[in-house]
Amino acid sequence: MTVRIIHVGLGGWGGSWARVALPAVSEVEVVGIADPSAPTLEAVRKDLGLPETAAFPSLTAALTGVEADAVVITAPAVTHVPLALEALDAGKHVLVEKPFANSAVEAAEAVHRAEERGLVLQVSQNYRFYPAPRVTKDLLAAGTLGELSAINIDFRQWDNDAAFEDNPHYRFPHAMINDMAIHHLDLLRMVTGKDAVRVFAKATWPSFSKYQDEAVASMLIEMEDGLVVSYRGSWLSRAEHTPWAGEWSIQGEDGEIRFTSRGAEPGDISSDRVTVRKTGGGTAGGGTTGSAAGAPTVESVELPTAEHHDRQGGLQAFARAVEGGPAPETSGRDNLRSLALMEAATRSAASGMPEDVVVPD
Repeated sequence: MTVRIIHVGLGGWGGSWARVALPAVSEVEVVGIADPSAPTLEAVRKDLGLPETAAFPSLTAALTGVEADAVVITAPAVTHVPLALEALDAGKHVLVEKPFANSAVEAAEAVHRAEERGLVLQVSQNYRFYPAPRVTKDLLAAGTLGELSAINIDFRQWDNDAAFEDNPHYRFPHAMINDMAIHHLDLLRMVTGKDAVRVFAKATWPSFSKYQDEAVASMLIEMEDGLVVSYRGSWLSRAEHTPWAGEWSIQGEDGEIRFTSRGAEPGDISSDRVTVRKTGGGTAGGGTTGSAAGAPTVESVELPTAEHHDRQGGLQAFARAVEGGPAPETSGRDNLRSLALMEAATRSAASGMPEDVVVPD
C-alpha cells in the first residue's frame, strides 16, 4: 500500500519537504499540495510534475478535491494545530513539523482528537532518525555507563548576517528555544528514556542580535531521576560550530559517552560519531585506542546504516504506522512531553525563575 499524501505549507522549509523529503520515500505518494501563495504553489507543482488539479489554495479545498489518506503539515508553527484538527476531522492521519505547537495545551487538543478517531498523529522530530543518538540510547539502556552523573549539551551556530526583513528566522517566536533547542530537548528524552520535571533557563540579547526573541540561551534541566542536565545554545556563536544536533557529553559512574550528529544538510550522517571512554580498560565493542592496562580507554563505536535518515526516516515510520505498523515513537502523545519541556524553558527565560514541566492530560 502507498499512503496518499496532501502536503500543506510549501514555503521555505516546506519547499524542501516537497522537493527532497517526500519524493525520497517510496511508501508515500503526494496527490495534492496546498499553499495560500499562488507563485509558491505553482513553482512546487511544476517541480513535482503534478497536474493543475492537484494544487489548491487551502487544505480545505484539497480535502474536497482529492482522495488522500494523510496530511503532512509544514506550514508556519502557529497554524499547526488548526490544520491538524481540520485534517483529523476529515478522517486523515497527520504528520506535523516541529514544534508541534507553541503551547502544550493547544497540542493536547489535537492529540485527543486523533485518539478519539483512531488516527495516527506524528510530530517530525527528525533528529531522532540519525545513527549516533540511536546508538547512544542503546548504550545507555544497556547500562554502559552505570549510574549517570551529568549530561552537558552544547549547540553553536552563527545565523546573523542577513537583513532583518530578509530572514524570517529572526522573527520566529523564541528562535533559540522553540525552533532549535526543541530538537535537543527531544533527543534528551530519547537517549535517556527519562522525562524532565523542572527547568531553569536564562536567555540573553546581545546588542548585535537581529532576532526579535532570544538567540542565546542556557538551561539547567532536572530529570525525573534527579539528574541535572546543562544546556547551552546559541545562534550567535563565533566559536567553532557544532553539528546541528550539538555536542553531547554524558557522564556516569563507569565512564563517558560523547556524541555528535546531523551534518551540514538534512540526511548528512558524516558528523555522526559516538565515542565511549571507560575506566579500567572496559569497552563497549569495537576499536579501542591506546591505553595501559587498567587505564581509561577511548573507543569509537561503529554506527549502523539505515535506508532513510532525518525527515525521510520519520516519514517512513509514519507511512508504516498508517499502514498498521508500530505506533510512531514521535507520536503526538509522546511529543507533548518534549513540547512541555520547551514551553517550561520559555516560561523560565521570561520569569527568571525555575519552572515545572507541566504535561497536559
